[in-house]
Amino acid sequence: MIELGIFSLAELSGGATAPDRIRNIIDYGTRADETGLDVFGVGEHYTPRFAVSSPAVVLAAVAARTSKIILTSAVSVLSVLDPVRVYQDFAQLDLVSGAAPRSRPGRSAYTEPFEIFGVPLERYDEGL
Repeated sequence: MIELGIFSLAELSGGATAPDRIRNIIDYGTRADETGLDVFGVGEHYTPRFAVSSPAVVLAAVAARTSKIILTSAVSVLSVLDPVRVYQDFAQLDLVSGAAPRSRPGRSAYTEPFEIFGVPLERYDEGL
C-alpha cells in the first residue's frame, strides 16, 4: 500500500521564530489531515536552525486537531536518546491521538546531539 504524506524538519528560515514555526507545523498537520493525506511527520533537531527537538510533543498538538492522519517522527535520534523514553512519549501520543503513531528511529545528520547528551561521537553508528 502506498501512503502519501508530508514531512517537516521545522527549519527556521526566512526570519521565522520558533513559536511561529511550531504554529505553522501544527497548521500543516491539520491541513494534511483535512486534505486526506495519509501521513504527517516532524523531524527532531538540536540546533538553533530548527524549531522542534521533541516531535512527540508537537505531534500531540496536531493529534488534538486531527482525526485520520498517521503521525510520525521524521526521525527520532535514537543514538543519543533513551529508547524507553522515546517509547513512552509515542505511547502517550497513541493515547492522545487514538491512532498508532510511528517513530522513525535514525541518526542525526548533525553532530550537536552527541555533545548535548554526552554521547561520544565514536558511537555515531551504534545500533543503527
